[in-house]
Amino acid sequence: MDAEEYKVRGKAMVDYIAAYLTGLRDRPVKPSVRPGYLRPLLPPGPPQQGEPWERIFEDVEQLIMPGIVHWQSPHMHGYFPALNSYPSLLGDMLASGMNCVGFTWASNPASTELQIVMTDWLVDMLSLPDTFRHDHPDGCGGGVIQSSVSESTMLALLAARTRALTQLRGDVSQDFGNDALLNSRLVGYTSDQAHSSVLKASLMSLVRVRSLPTDLEFSLRGETLRRAVDEDRAQGLVPFFVCATLGTTGVCAFDNMAELGPICRQEGLWLHVDAAYAGTAFLCPELRDPLRGVEFADSFVVNPGKWMMVNLDCVVFCKSPTHCARVADKRSLQSTFCVEPHYLQHEHSGSVTDFMHWQIPLTVRFRSLKLWFVIRSFGLDGLQEHVRRTNKLARYFESLVREDPHFEIPAKSNLGLVVFRLQGPNELTETLLRRLNQSQQLFVAPAMAGDKFIIRFAITSQFTTEADVLRDWRLVLQAATDLLQGSAAKDDASGMEICIVGREEETALDHHQSQGCLEVMALARS
Repeated sequence: MDAEEYKVRGKAMVDYIAAYLTGLRDRPVKPSVRPGYLRPLLPPGPPQQGEPWERIFEDVEQLIMPGIVHWQSPHMHGYFPALNSYPSLLGDMLASGMNCVGFTWASNPASTELQIVMTDWLVDMLSLPDTFRHDHPDGCGGGVIQSSVSESTMLALLAARTRALTQLRGDVSQDFGNDALLNSRLVGYTSDQAHSSVLKASLMSLVRVRSLPTDLEFSLRGETLRRAVDEDRAQGLVPFFVCATLGTTGVCAFDNMAELGPICRQEGLWLHVDAAYAGTAFLCPELRDPLRGVEFADSFVVNPGKWMMVNLDCVVFCKSPTHCARVADKRSLQSTFCVEPHYLQHEHSGSVTDFMHWQIPLTVRFRSLKLWFVIRSFGLDGLQEHVRRTNKLARYFESLVREDPHFEIPAKSNLGLVVFRLQGPNELTETLLRRLNQSQQLFVAPAMAGDKFIIRFAITSQFTTEADVLRDWRLVLQAATDLLQGSAAKDDASGMEICIVGREEETALDHHQSQGCLEVMALARS
């Protein structure tokens, strides 16, 4: 393919992507393929000679699309969003065209400096403390764009470990032994609702991290952390790290940073805040209450690739010098990852930011370009409106669920997520979820709220409308009705009477009374 053909094919690809995104309602959300479907459809090996583009692209629609879960669909509700937008797609296209590798300032000055400015912008947009900015006078803070939240969690844990080991080595009053022995005594903490990446980081860094129980609202509280720290210190362990979550994956719960933060400061624990999903909500002043206590945080991560319409990958990890009197956080991070052979040095080494020292990989993509495009295209007002609209749709769905007595909402609904279940044993809700996903008309995902099996219904698409939400609720109602009728029929065979009461379906989209096409009431025989 030469430049002339690329221009033709590129324009056609833009048209294809636009048609794909605007036509998602015509595609089933979830594919019907089985594991291993693709291999038999492809040749056993690569072609010896290049193939024409027409044939290659035909296979996208015929072979690839049948196996795609359409995450941008207005009927995709299973996970937290992974949104894109047209400005973001254009930014990624341009960055891929330039294909710069910005591991040092010298290798790509524009990439490095735009990343610095964009992360500082985001700190201000989310109302984070200015200690998270690169240009803070202490010179110990700053942000970096990572590839994933999991990688960011690993960064925080490793930087916290570096700081803890440095402090222990400097404590001449005790003989802690070598680093391996010191490492074996470290212990971190997170909640039983934390993302799997926290425990994965624990496994990879060879330090223990305890999952602490949460309260009735699935929030980690200060008294629980205090008790765990005291217990571990009494056993000769060294607490060093806490990961608090703002917007847990299961139910979008918020750990109580206002209680956790002072304990972390008093005990010298690195406080990392995982706000991957919910962080975008803090664009809106009225949604910032969970940020109380963020001034105690050493690091903070938000994923604009989820809710801010910046396509994958774009995760912003920020550090704050909250413990600068002991070891500055930026230096903890850089000393953890600093490997600088001669071929990576340049005339400005040491006086400028080289992001290779802020992450695990050497390679640094030009991710800040698409973030810049999105922020400038939508503006703060447009991004705030996007968040508020998502939340409004979620509250609409919540109202529909609450109006039907067959369902319960076992956890407080926060932001764009509603979790619900059928009244009764977990098996009913498990079956309902399975049937909904088998329909291919919407996609939902499971979670646990305590001992209750729940269905997660997240507003994940900027294309979702109130009509889409009502349509999907009616699918839930119909599947639940069929399930309850079948369950009731089985009960009838063992001594139950079934009373099925028909109710006319309401169709007004602005009326929150889609109360079910059928009510199924099982009456115990006296």
